[in-house]
Amino acid sequence: MARLPRVHLAGVPEHIIQRGNNRQVCFACEEDFAAYAHWLRQYSDAFGVHVHAWVFMTNHVHLLCTASDAKGISLMMQSLGRRYVRYFNGQYRRSGTLWEGRFKSCLVQEEHYILAVYRYIEMNPVRAGMVASPSDYHWSSYNSNALGKVSALCSPHPSYLALAVNETERRQAYRDLFQSEVSGAMLLDIRSAIKSGMALGSERFKQEVEALTGRRQQKDKVGRPRKEEI
Repeated sequence: MARLPRVHLAGVPEHIIQRGNNRQVCFACEEDFAAYAHWLRQYSDAFGVHVHAWVFMTNHVHLLCTASDAKGISLMMQSLGRRYVRYFNGQYRRSGTLWEGRFKSCLVQEEHYILAVYRYIEMNPVRAGMVASPSDYHWSSYNSNALGKVSALCSPHPSYLALAVNETERRQAYRDLFQSEVSGAMLLDIRSAIKSGMALGSERFKQEVEALTGRRQQKDKVGRPRKEEI
């Protein structure tokens, strides 16, 4: 079945994931991570994209972003992907593709969902068994969002800012969110949304996205296959 077109809306957060082709290594050393972070900052600025949360793993990346223009995220990811591939191929004397096709993304409802996606992204190294605490992993936004580490890349989302009125209390409230794990149901919802490219949120939010974009945001009901799928 053909993959649904990606949906982008100005001002609506998106969860983005890009994997290495066949899950191959995309970052082989600290220099690689630093290069990717540098170009992510460059292209996010160039295309008006605010980056709220991120994690760079050895063979994939997660980003949580909001664009001021509906085309901003696509332009950012295309430019970033091409620039990093040129760097990586030159660095390791290789040729050909690095990424697993196009990046995946889904729109995220702010209420009840966006802070769960923050946590989902920054807990990735813990779930992978790489570290015991998200603060132990250097290449994520956790230390900026939770501990106040200065980052030119990190742009707080209004839902994050609403956690408290001052920075100290806000960071404490954010750390408190990590005292409990993202629920199993929410994990399934996040993974299903990014895999399908459909919006992550309430039924009303999905209906609103459908109305604005004209693109389906609900899975087909189980039943007789449509003609083109037979």
